[in-house]
Amino acid sequence: MVRKAIIPAAGYGTRSLPITKAIPKEMFPIGLKPAIHYIVEEAAQSGIEQLLIIISNSKHAILDYFDHSMELETFLKNKNKQHLLQHLELPKIDIFFMKQYYAKGLGDAIRLGKQFVGNEPFGVLLPDDFVISDGTPALQQLIDIYQDTHSSVLGLKKVKEDQLQNYGVIQGDAHTDLIQIEGIVEKPKENPPSDLAVIGRYIFTPQIFQHLEQLMEGVDGELQLTDAIKGLIEYESVYGKIISGDRYDIGKLEEYIELIKIMGEKS
Repeated sequence: MVRKAIIPAAGYGTRSLPITKAIPKEMFPIGLKPAIHYIVEEAAQSGIEQLLIIISNSKHAILDYFDHSMELETFLKNKNKQHLLQHLELPKIDIFFMKQYYAKGLGDAIRLGKQFVGNEPFGVLLPDDFVISDGTPALQQLIDIYQDTHSSVLGLKKVKEDQLQNYGVIQGDAHTDLIQIEGIVEKPKENPPSDLAVIGRYIFTPQIFQHLEQLMEGVDGELQLTDAIKGLIEYESVYGKIISGDRYDIGKLEEYIELIKIMGEKS
């Protein structure tokens, strides 16, 4: 069973400056909820029981949002506005928080979750990536593959060639939507190994931590998760699953605006 997951949410949100000086990107509104609320809902809908959110010192808004506001709840009750209490309901999942004091990259953020994960498989959901699926949630799609393979699984999407330099790109024989990964390159400047990019959904075996702990600074001077995945591939099978659903990157203004429109039509 995959019972635990990590949401790394400690980045600076530089693609969305200047608003992210004051508002964490994860708190950008989509309808009447912040983006991260939907990501937590996806985890809960995928059977995750315990969730660790990695935050920075400047992201108290995330912690406050997932805490109970006794003052507000009492106010609503006293003013006979109990019907509004339903809007304060949070996904039914145990949420824990940990601080990443220095932004050293995604690999470092996930490495901080080693004690939380223990010796179990676990999920990772990047809060920038919003996946709308009419059927099975994105993370659940990967969990289903893990249940069959007992191996790490990366969420994939086909990406246009001129955009591949912004992603980790996998090498593998892509005859179906499930691919055994033979290699992975972080942000290839030229000659990408395929048109399949890793998006923000992962299932990892706990062996990933052995490789995270050996990381040296990589692309952009950060501890790259991609480098740890490279190490993992040398010792065990790693699969990629082309995610069924529409993916939106809320760090890209045009995709964020489109997402707001689509979610508005759904509500």
